[in-house]
Amino acid sequence: MDAARPDDSRGPQENLTEAKGAPERPALDREALSDANFLAATGIAQLTVVDTTGSTNADLLQAVTADPKAWPDLAVLTAEHQTAARGRLDRAWEAPARSSVLVSLVLRPVNADGRPLSTQTYSWLSLLAAVALRDALDETARIPADLKWPNDVLVRGGKIAGILAQLGPMGDGSVPPVILGTGLNVTLTEDELPVPTATSVQLQGAETVDRTALLKSYLSRFCTLYRSFCNADGDATAGLAGGPSLHKRVETAMVTLGQQVRAQLPGDHEIIGHASRLDDSGSLLVVDASAHEHVVTAGDVVHLRPWSPQDPGKHSTGTHSSAKDSSDKQGSGESGYA
Repeated sequence: MDAARPDDSRGPQENLTEAKGAPERPALDREALSDANFLAATGIAQLTVVDTTGSTNADLLQAVTADPKAWPDLAVLTAEHQTAARGRLDRAWEAPARSSVLVSLVLRPVNADGRPLSTQTYSWLSLLAAVALRDALDETARIPADLKWPNDVLVRGGKIAGILAQLGPMGDGSVPPVILGTGLNVTLTEDELPVPTATSVQLQGAETVDRTALLKSYLSRFCTLYRSFCNADGDATAGLAGGPSLHKRVETAMVTLGQQVRAQLPGDHEIIGHASRLDDSGSLLVVDASAHEHVVTAGDVVHLRPWSPQDPGKHSTGTHSSAKDSSDKQGSGESGYA
C-alpha cells in the first residue's frame, strides 16, 4: 500500500457470509459514503475505503508523514478489515472482516479565524469522539451507551468500542496533526468476542447493524461537535453545538466518575481510590484512601467494587493485592482501538 495514498480499490462489493451459522456481513456502501451532499454537510475533506490493512491509524500516521498536504483536516480512512489493530495495553487482536466499524481521521484543529488550537486541548479529542459515538449508538442503533475513562464506550457494562488518539509528526514545524481512530464492534457473535466482557451492536439487540449507517451517523455527529469545539478555541467548558459543554457532556455520560478505581499508570505504577471528577484538561482525578488527590493523565482504569478505607485490609497506594480480586472488570473487553 502506498503510504501517501492508501488503496481505495472499488471492486464488486459482494455480501460476505462467514462460516456456517455466522451472520451475513455486507460491505460498506462506498457510494453512500462518497456522496457529495454527505461530505459537504459534514465538512469531510475526503473519505477513503480500503478492503484490508494492518491499522488505519498506522496508515494515516505514515501517510501524513510522507505527504502532509494530501491529508487535510477531516480526511477519513476506513477499512473493512484490520489485521494489526491495537487493543488494550497494546495487545494485538483481529476481528472478522466486515464485522466492525474501523475508521481513522486526520485532525488539524484550528479556530474560526484559522488559528491552530493549543496542543493542550488535544486531550479532549478522544473524549469528544466518544460522546459522538455514544450519541450515534443512541439515536441510530437505539442502544444506550456510557463512557469509561479514558477512551472506552460501554453498553450495559460491556465494551463496545475503543478510541485511540495519536499525535502525528511536526513536519515543517507546523502544529502536529492528531490521528483519531475508532473501532466499534458491530456484528461480532459471542464466540467471536475477544473476551467475555466485550460486546457488539448486534448482541445488544440494536435497531440496526448497518455499518454504513452507523459510520455516517458517527462521522456526522463527530464533525458537528469537532467544529464547534474548534470554534470555541478548544474550550471544553464552552457550550457545544447549541447544547451543554463538552466537559459537561463527558461527565454526564462517564460511569467511571463516582466509582472506586485502579489506575494502572505508565512505568508499572498504580493508584487506587475514588474517581471524583475530570479537570479542565480531561484528566481523571482520583482520591486515595489517605485523601490525597492524584491527577491521572494517561493509563488504564479498572472499575472496582466499592470499598471503605475503614474496612479490614483496606486498599491504599502501597498495597494492591486485594484490589485485583475486587475488580468487576467492567468494560475490560477489546475493540479495534485501545
